[in-house]
Order: sequence, then structure tokens, then C-alpha cells
Amino acid sequence: MRHILGVIPALLLLAATAFAVPDADTLTFTGQVVDHERNAPLGSVQVRIEGTRYGAVTDREGRYTVRTPRSSLQERRVRLRVQALGYQSETVEVEIPPTGTDTVEVNVRLRPASLALEEVAISPTTFADQTAGSAARHRYPGLPHPDWNREQYAHIDENAFRSPALAPLSTFSIDVDRASYSNVRRFLEQGERPPVDAVQIEEMVNYFPYDYALPGEEHPLALTTELGHAPWRPQHRLLRIGLASPPIDTADMPPNNLVFLIDVSGSMRPPDRLPLVKRSLRLLVEELRPVDQVAIVVYAGAAGLVLDSTPGSEKERVLDAIERLEAGGSTAGGAGLRLAYRVAEEHFLEDGNNRVILATDGDFNVGESSDAAMVRLIQELSARGTYLTVLGFGMRNLQFEKMQQLAQHGNGNHAYIDSLDEARKVLVEEMGGTLLTVAEDVKLQVEFNPARVRAYRLIGYENRLLADEDFDDDEKDAGDLGAGHRVTALYEIVPVGADSDVEVTGEIPLRYRESGGLSPEAEGEELVFVRLRYQRPREAESRLLEHAVVAGQVEPSDDFTFAAAVAGFGMLLRESEHRGDITAEQVLQMASASLGADPNGYRQGFVGLVRRYREVVEGDPVAGEDRQ
Repeated sequence: MRHILGVIPALLLLAATAFAVPDADTLTFTGQVVDHERNAPLGSVQVRIEGTRYGAVTDREGRYTVRTPRSSLQERRVRLRVQALGYQSETVEVEIPPTGTDTVEVNVRLRPASLALEEVAISPTTFADQTAGSAARHRYPGLPHPDWNREQYAHIDENAFRSPALAPLSTFSIDVDRASYSNVRRFLEQGERPPVDAVQIEEMVNYFPYDYALPGEEHPLALTTELGHAPWRPQHRLLRIGLASPPIDTADMPPNNLVFLIDVSGSMRPPDRLPLVKRSLRLLVEELRPVDQVAIVVYAGAAGLVLDSTPGSEKERVLDAIERLEAGGSTAGGAGLRLAYRVAEEHFLEDGNNRVILATDGDFNVGESSDAAMVRLIQELSARGTYLTVLGFGMRNLQFEKMQQLAQHGNGNHAYIDSLDEARKVLVEEMGGTLLTVAEDVKLQVEFNPARVRAYRLIGYENRLLADEDFDDDEKDAGDLGAGHRVTALYEIVPVGADSDVEVTGEIPLRYRESGGLSPEAEGEELVFVRLRYQRPREAESRLLEHAVVAGQVEPSDDFTFAAAVAGFGMLLRESEHRGDITAEQVLQMASASLGADPNGYRQGFVGLVRRYREVVEGDPVAGEDRQ
């Protein structure tokens, strides 16, 4: 059933979040993580109990709390794994206290990563041209051998089913990035199965536009919900939550103060790297207006200012500077990042869009400083209004996790550009969403009615989860929403009485529970209760909107069916234990039947990608014929 409510988003960074478990038989690990040299608290640090699914992320004070049932700990000692961008990982062995002691304090000091302190020179090697139909081999000094692969992805533990009787609330930050889809497409088009952790289902679902209701004048964002059957388990329900902001005409955008920060190191020589970067940025330059301004900073062995801030009316001058760029040398991204931010600050527009756009293959060695110092710089300047967009290019060298985290810390977007068409989509067709933020710190919180819902599972968003108490904390950072953005979240719901064998975890109270049993609301038709908290840009206090979703059945929309097809495909790619009986053929049928208007052909492209999957992974010759 569809319900529409005006809403506005807010910005969110990962906050200290712990998996809740029943109070009985619970052991709590808590403490603070600090920088070893400066003794300063470190936020956004991952703390996880090895061998379990329990973990947390530190808050701005470096504090964390991890709760786990004692029954999940098989040994007399546990190992806490502590990881942060720019720091050496630490593993702390802790002895499990006897029953009766329910809290253990473990404080950790992290040292900056030593590898981040040096520039890395790459020796010349031979690179095989990856373009289709070409058997030629070319020499690109500075690029590794094609069989050499140092791509990195963060490990993802899929969200489990949770019981609303124990955990009625589900809280997370929105995510508008779509990089995972174009990256997965790149693997399949090369005839390879993508790594499991390269598949982020929420980014795949959010790659596609959906016909969500737009907000009125009061809010910059509207919320839509729709309920139907889960295709992979028809006895389950699938809840779709959609957020939409109105698009903005380029002519109506505030003036842009842009700094292109371009990696011109030796690894950027191949056609799918610097040459594609140059072609991509030309598309954006052609859209600039006289009120806009753009500068160009490059980095390789050293950083340099290629073009000082130049008005958009001088397009030929900007395009000529881009055309002259050549790749060569080692990488020292830290110096480039500092210079780019300095240029952006010197030309800061108080009422404009101030943004650094980093284009790189991900081999981002920061030089004489550490990754952690760069993160602090990015966070400081984003708080002052200069945001960071990260565009990834190329293959075999892609540092996906690092690029994603840099963009998140910079209140910006992360995209992977595998073709000029993708560049046009990100930089031209979605220019408003890429460059103009209309809502910050957007958090969603959903409450489930235990009288009607036996269990629920958030599909994706594993690296965007928040502690429930963070929803009302305006100091907790969250995701930003750009003009014209669409955000989709999917919950798989097990209704009470459904024939299902899923395992369920979780705990907490609220709208549908009160002392002595269920509340009056629980006896009604409500299935779930959705809360949205957001801040307008530069406002200190957040605003709250609430919305109830009533149980019922309607014919699913094309958007609902297509989003479900993409989610099902993501679970197939991940070999998810939650994929039920979904098949590639079923995904293909669902997607083909729900193409809708599809003016840009993105959905039809997804159909082709599923056929390619059947050909590459399932060895289906018919799929190969379909693609001819």
C-alpha cells in the first residue's frame, strides 16, 4: 500500500552502533579508541569481536559499546579487532570474566599506518589493452601487470532477521552512492564474477530512478512507502521506503566553486583512466555557466596548480588545461588534497556550492602525512562548507573502500566511472544531485509492530547502521541528499503466522509495547511506524516527521517490482543465505516486465547485465544469444 508524506533529509556519518541482544546472558565490551601519538579520540573506528557478528563503530569521543550473548563466545578468551582508515589495525585479546561480571572495559591506542607515510613508485611493466576486440598490447610505464590485482573492498556481514518483540527499532543513515552497480557491471562485462564484498545491494537498487512523489514547498524531500510480496520468499512481505527531492534546472543552481583534483600518476595512463577522466570532465565543463568557477589541481610525484580558479565563461581555457594533462610518476595524493582544499577555500562562495572533485584510480598514497590526517582535514573543511566528491576510474587498482570513506567523511558522493555514458549520467544528467546538497544528516528509523511482524531484515545499508539512540542526537552525522536524488530502502518482513524458518535476533521497546503488554496502536492495522529526522543546511536543530504504514495488499507498481528484481540480483551476486529460491531467470522476467518509461535505457541495461550474468556465471548459451 502506498502512502506519501512530505519530508526532508539530513546528513549522517557512522555512529557508535552495537548489536542489541537479550539482557540475560549478556556481556558488554566498552572503552575508548585514541590516537597513539596525540592521545586524541578517534571516531568512526570499527570494533568487532572476531568470530562473531557483533561489533560497533566509535562515536566522536572515540567511545564504543559492543554487547554479545555469552553463549556466542566459545573460548575463555575473545579477540577484539580494531580497524580505522589510516591506522594500523590492532587485535586485543581479552579474557572472558566469570558470570556475574557483565561489563569489560578495553581501551585501545592506534598507531598511524606506516605505509601511508611513503610515496610508492611503481616500476614500468606491460599492460594488456582491455578494450573489446583488441588483442594488441601497449606499454604504459607505471602500470602493474594485468594479472596483478590490488583492489580492496570492506567485508560486509549481511543484516540478519530481527524480532520486533526484542528489537522494534531499525535505525540507519541514507546512502545516495551508486558506485557499486557500475563497478559490478564492469566485472560482468569483462566476463568475471564480481567479488562478494564488491556488491552493495542498496547502491545497486539506488542506481535507478523511481517515480516517487515530490515534496511541496515546506520540505525539500518527500517520503513514499509501498508494501508487497518478497519475490524470493512469497510468504514474506517486502516494504519499500522511498525518499525524493525535486530536481533543479542547471540555470537555477547556486554558483559553483569547483576544484578538479586529478590523479596523473603513472598508473593513470591506460584509456579507462586519465583519458576517460579528461573526457568525463569535459562534459561537466560544457555545463558550466559564467557565474561558476573551476580550478584544476593535479598530483603525481608532487602536487601542482594547473589552472587557478577560472570563470565558466572561459570554457576553452579550462578545456585546454584538461587536454594538456599527461600521466607519469608516483602518487602523493595528500599534498594534492591539501592544495585543492586551499584553492577552494581561497575562492569560497558564501551562498554557493563549494566542492573538490577527486578523480583517481584509487592508488591514493597521501605522501608525507597519514590517511587519518587527511580524514580530519576533509571532515573539518566539509563542516565549513567545502564538500568532496570522489570519482573512481580503472581496474585492478581500485581502492573502493578508501574512496567510499573519503567521500562519506567529505559529505559528498562516490561514483565509479566505467564509461563515458556513466560519466554523462553522473556529471550531466544528475548534476544537481552530484553538486548541490539540499538536506543534511538524513536518518531513518522504522518501528515494527510485534502483533503483526514476527521478524524483519534491512536489505543492505550494513555500513550505514546507527544505534537507535543516535536518531535523536543531532551531533551524529548522517548522509546528505542532493537535488533530484532518489533514495530507496527495502525491508523483508516475516508476518506473524507466516510459514518461515528464518533465524531471528535483536531487542528493545516502544510504540507497540508498554508495561504489561501491547499498546492500543499494536491492536490496530499498523504494520510499521516510520520516523525521519533531518536538518536543513546550516541549521543546528533537527526536525522530525512520522508516518504509519497500514497492512494491506495492492497491485505492486513497476518501480516496486524493478527494485525487488535488482535486490534479488544483488543477493544472487552475493550468494546471500537470504536469497530464498530467487533465480536469474526470475530476476530477468521481473525486470523485463517492469521497465516502465525508462527514457535513458538504464533499466534495459540492467536486463542486459542479468543476461550477461547468466552467460558468465551460469554458462547459459541462450543468454549469450540474447545479447547479440
